[in-house]
This record gives sequence, structure tokens and C-alpha cells, in this order.
Amino acid sequence: MHGKRFGIFQDLINPASPTPTTIPTSLPPTATLQPTLTPTPTETPTLAPSPTPSYPPEGYGPANFPENVDPLTGLKSDDPGLLNRRPIIIKVENLPRADRPQSGLSQADIVYEYYTEEGSTRFAAIYYSRDAELVAPIRSARHFDMHIIRMYKGIFIFGSADPRVFARLVNAEFSDRLILESERSQPAVFRQDPNGNNFLATNTRLIGEILSREKVDNSRQNLDGMYFNQVLPMGGEAAPQIFVRFSAAIYNRWDYDANTGRYLRFSDTQNDLNGAGEAYAQLIDLQNKQPIAADNLVILCVRHEDREPNPQVEMPDALLLGQGDAYIARDGQIYKAQWKRLSESDPVTLVDDNGNPFAFKPGQTWIEVLGMSPQITKDGAAIRFTFLKDW
Repeated sequence: MHGKRFGIFQDLINPASPTPTTIPTSLPPTATLQPTLTPTPTETPTLAPSPTPSYPPEGYGPANFPENVDPLTGLKSDDPGLLNRRPIIIKVENLPRADRPQSGLSQADIVYEYYTEEGSTRFAAIYYSRDAELVAPIRSARHFDMHIIRMYKGIFIFGSADPRVFARLVNAEFSDRLILESERSQPAVFRQDPNGNNFLATNTRLIGEILSREKVDNSRQNLDGMYFNQVLPMGGEAAPQIFVRFSAAIYNRWDYDANTGRYLRFSDTQNDLNGAGEAYAQLIDLQNKQPIAADNLVILCVRHEDREPNPQVEMPDALLLGQGDAYIARDGQIYKAQWKRLSESDPVTLVDDNGNPFAFKPGQTWIEVLGMSPQITKDGAAIRFTFLKDW
């Protein structure tokens, strides 16, 4: 068992299964999940232009990054000292809608959104070249998080888990890098109580102090795998608007903003049972009032496996190992690619038809993890990806 050091973070934690969020794919009119509008900011949030550094024509990566360049964004860090540590991975909730907008998502280098169960999704936000003083609400882990932790060799902050997921985490080789709410994880992990919600939250600036005190290895890791170039690749197709639909309860829209060169996220505001009643509101970061945006929007087509033998209960895991189809949108264009991850310690790499690394735009990336064969449709220039279960 590898979990010998894990007890330093669990002295106040009960690893019992958290209360699941149930989002049926077919909701009766009297269901508890009623349409809940996300509060709209009184002023339209402004977005800073995408970074445009003086970039080498050959780009950066997928290996041999300069010491001051973040291998997860391809940008020089404002504080290169931050790169001499492990990435910090934080589980952030997406439902209930009343808990939106979340805090801290705009500061992440990479955010994964993936299907959890019964129509719901959660985020795994990765912080490396920048810190966030408040990330919330933090929620429980799922099987897929094992892939994220191993890919980025990171510190993982979460709010407990189903006992079967919990057992896999604490018996893994990274068990000493798991951080839960406890006396020994304070003040970095704490409770925030806006409007009486008692959210679990963290300040990533303080995580290093905990790791140093507990003698957990927080050294710089090899994060090679992504390739970045400012030059727009050839062969793209116009994609000014991209829809990603996971279920009747979770769907989102990404609008390309030509002024900033980034995709802006709009999230569901009500359940849409028949596909004709989608409604959206722009998602912002509650902490700094910045719009949630991405320089790269990636769709990964990944085979899922249900780890729950009871057919009435879902416990899926996206098997992100090997290779499969992928799509990447950047600069208002979308491209077909392949994702590749040949060993558990490798981050996801995108390659073209010839096996050459595909160029991410330098900046932040959002990754939507869908099933192996999502439904893809077009309406004019708008492209829609619909999650289809493959288990």
C-alpha cells in the first residue's frame, strides 16, 4: 500500500460516500432541479486580449521548454519561480446552478470538464504558472481524476469521494499528494460561507507551505507533451460558435471573440428536456469578475467504462490512455486531430494525420471529455458536439 503518508490530510475527514447529485436525463415537471437562472453581472465583463508575446517562429515544445516557459500554456510566467513546483489540481463543481459562478477558474492553466453521473459534469482545474487566492466550490473526486493526477504529476485537492474511488486514490503511488479538509491542511483549505452555502475552498498560494511542512515532494516535474505556436495552422474550418451538450441539464456554448482571440463560455441556465429550450448565460469568475475564456477549446473523444455493476447507478470512467479522435478550436478555426497518451505518466498530446504535434495557441486551454463517438452536427457555421454514452 502506498498510502502511508495519507493520514496527514485526513484527520478530520470521513471518507464515506458524499450525497450524490442526481440529474436525471428525463425530468418530471415536479423534479427538484428547477430552472435556476445564473445571476447576470450588472456590467458586461471585459476580457483582456490574449497574450501576444514575441514568440519564436518554431514555437515551444513538445519538449525542452525554457526554464521560464510554462509547458501547460506555452507562455513565459510572470513569476518563473512558480514553475519549480508540481501543478495543483482542484475539483470544482458545476451543479447546482445556484452555486455558480465559481471562483478561480479564470486563473487555471488547463480545465477539464467531464461527465460524472446522471447528466452532471465537474471540472478538474490545473494551476501551475499562476496562483488563485480563492478556488471554490470544491467537490468530491471521481475515477477519472486518477488520469489527471498521473498526467500532470500534481497535488490533488478534493472533498472526499465514494468509498471505491477513495480506496483507489489512497492506495495509489501519489497518495501523499492528496489534500483534504483537515486541521493540518489549514489555512490553505478552508470554508467560505457566501449566502450561507459553507463552500469548501482553497488558496493555492498557501499549498506549498503545507507540502513543505509535511515533507511532501513538491519539486518541478517533467510536463513535456504540448506544442505551442502563435502561427495559425493550415487546414482549419471556421468555428465562430461551438456547442457542447452533455445532457438535458448540462450544456454549454463557446463564442469566439475576434477582439481578444479567445472563446467565451456560456453555460446552461435551465433544463432542456427536448433539445428545443436551451438557455445560456455568460460564465464569469466570481473572484475577479473576469469572463471564463479559452485560447484553445479541445474536444477529446474517449471510450468510457462503467465501474458500477448495478445498472441503476452510474460510475463512469473515461479511459484516457492510448489514442483517439480529437478536435481543437483556436483563433476562430476548428481542426480535426488525434489525442495520444501512451503511458500513464504522459500528458495528452495532440497530433495531426502524419503524427506530428499539433500546435496549441499559447494560453489557456479548456478540454471537454466526451464519449468515443459524440454526435457532431452543424447549423451554418455553428458546430455542436453531443455526448453519447458508450457503456
